[in-house]
Amino acid sequence: MKVILLEDVDKLGKRLEVKSVADGYAKNFLLSRNLARVATKEALKWLEIQLEMKKSEDDAKLKEVQATVSKIDGLELFFEVKTGEKGQLFESLNSQKIASKLAEAGFDVSKSQIDLAEPIKELGEFSIKIKFDHNLESVVKIIITEEK
Repeated sequence: MKVILLEDVDKLGKRLEVKSVADGYAKNFLLSRNLARVATKEALKWLEIQLEMKKSEDDAKLKEVQATVSKIDGLELFFEVKTGEKGQLFESLNSQKIASKLAEAGFDVSKSQIDLAEPIKELGEFSIKIKFDHNLESVVKIIITEEK
């Protein structure tokens, strides 16, 4: 039976995809839980309209993400931290702190978007990648100085 997925279904497909599944699986699982609908002629016409709407929404989101990336790219973030006698940091700088600093600057970036392998534990300048949807990324310069 051919069905149109109304939601993402693990190990089957994403929303608005047409899939061929066993009749029992379709009736007992997908249709009963409103995860899919039977791919009739009317449903396929509905799908075309939904796909057009989704494409225009995706285009708008892409433009929004591109604008954000261009604003963030090359941004310098300054952190003043407490240090010991030998210049070691008392606290490390992690992706959560970077995300908070970006939020203060007016950018909505989650800590999972920040490509930081391990927390920064020394003074200096560091380039950090921030990943966005649509495989876009920007680079932010992190400058860590000693608190006075």
